[in-house]
Amino acid sequence: MSTLPAPTVHSRLLILDFGSQYTQVIARRVREAKVYSQIVPFDTSAAAIKKLAPKGIILSGGPSSVYGKKAPQPDPELFNLGIPVLGICYGMQLMGHHLGGKVEHSEQREYGMGELVLVQKCALFDGLKDSLDIWNSHGDKLTKLPIGFRTVAKTSNSPYAAIEHPKKKFFGLQFHPEVVHTPKGREIISNFLFKICGFKQDWTMGSFIEETCKGIREQVGSDHVILGLSGGVDSSVAAALIHRAIGDQLTCVFVNNGLLRANEEEAVRKLFGDNFQMKLKVVNASAQFLKKLKGVTDPERKRRIIGREFIHVFEAAVKKLSVKRGKGQAPKFKFLAQGTLYPDVIESVAIAGNPAALIKSHHNVGGLPKNMKFQLVEPLRELFKDEVREVGAQLGLPKEVVQRQPFPGPGLAVRILGDITKERLSVLREADSIVVAEMKASDWYYRVWQSFAVLLPVRSVGVMGDERTYENTVALRVVESQDGMTADWVKLPYELLARISTRIINEVKGVNRVVYDISSKPPATIEWE
Repeated sequence: MSTLPAPTVHSRLLILDFGSQYTQVIARRVREAKVYSQIVPFDTSAAAIKKLAPKGIILSGGPSSVYGKKAPQPDPELFNLGIPVLGICYGMQLMGHHLGGKVEHSEQREYGMGELVLVQKCALFDGLKDSLDIWNSHGDKLTKLPIGFRTVAKTSNSPYAAIEHPKKKFFGLQFHPEVVHTPKGREIISNFLFKICGFKQDWTMGSFIEETCKGIREQVGSDHVILGLSGGVDSSVAAALIHRAIGDQLTCVFVNNGLLRANEEEAVRKLFGDNFQMKLKVVNASAQFLKKLKGVTDPERKRRIIGREFIHVFEAAVKKLSVKRGKGQAPKFKFLAQGTLYPDVIESVAIAGNPAALIKSHHNVGGLPKNMKFQLVEPLRELFKDEVREVGAQLGLPKEVVQRQPFPGPGLAVRILGDITKERLSVLREADSIVVAEMKASDWYYRVWQSFAVLLPVRSVGVMGDERTYENTVALRVVESQDGMTADWVKLPYELLARISTRIINEVKGVNRVVYDISSKPPATIEWE
């Protein structure tokens, strides 16, 4: 399976990924500063790094200890390339370790909020106060500086919380500037990019569209692409972008798997078939998916089954679309396009030698059968959701699509805890439609990251009229987030919560109780499965 090469840009920052769940957040912060960031494996050779010609390197954090037998280690030659390096947490410890310093296990682990006190001037903290709130997450710490380094800042538990080698432009931070819990973290990262590395703000979605279209044409050539169109933001933007690049070489297939939101098929037909004039094939495979999911309650099994069936349906569609028609012959598809995003990749792919914790698989990443016959076209693989929305707007997609809330690849199957049946899907679909309608009517829909209903495998006693009931429970999940990697529950107005609850209980047959999920991510995930 092949993917698009990284876009050609005027300058790039490389992030060596050592398994931190914050790695993609670092990349996002760099992108927000209009600098192109590219995540590469931790063991990327110095020669390969030099070929990519980055103007700066960031070493990410990670769960390992530098002295561990299986701890991921970088090519030490990267420190001889003459490129500015910023090590964050584990990345700082690695740099210290490889350059002659000493790292030890800390008796007092630092986790959560802390105070950073600057002890001398440093370009990394230019324009900032001498005392900063920061976010820590580490058990080891640097206890001896390598030669040529000096202390820049300290915390109550670490005398070397920020260090620098002024001559070589090496910097280390024991805390995480990339997370929102470090209020001045963006300024610190910007100082590294512009004051130390000398970047220009040349990463824009306009340049991305231009370079990606060029990359798609180079990858596809004269062959044809088939794309699974769900109607969500990711697949819709992918379709519009690929259509911009290769026109009628793209055919979109909408698979009604029976796990979709209300009126999804009609909306997709109207927008892409009628308005954009794309080649569109609609396949109703609801019965096929529900049969395979019968009796399955494990969420990972659900995702794998849906992933496999998704490809099987595609393969069947390809065969039908490739039969001879009259004198000509329809194209035989070589490529499968997907709306895979950065968070999908990071959450689903374990890094060789140092796997980040597998949170959950995505049917369009981790669930693909190994014998898939298509090559992949994934033009959004390097983007975060907000960047995808911007691309969609520039491509002319309507607000209702571009600003639509994220929807999981496996659909309502992962919002129904327990067995998937046609009846339970109907209950959840009705409840979810009410949630969407009320969120839009109250002007809250576009103010939050996600808002949806979850059907629980729980029945409870209730009273409706003068009769006792024993029916289903629906959970309401509403969160705010910047990128889906961390999230907080939203304190919706009581009046809105009451209206949603009343409508669901009164209008959705089989539900007598609505509860509100007040969990944040972490420790909970946004979706329940």
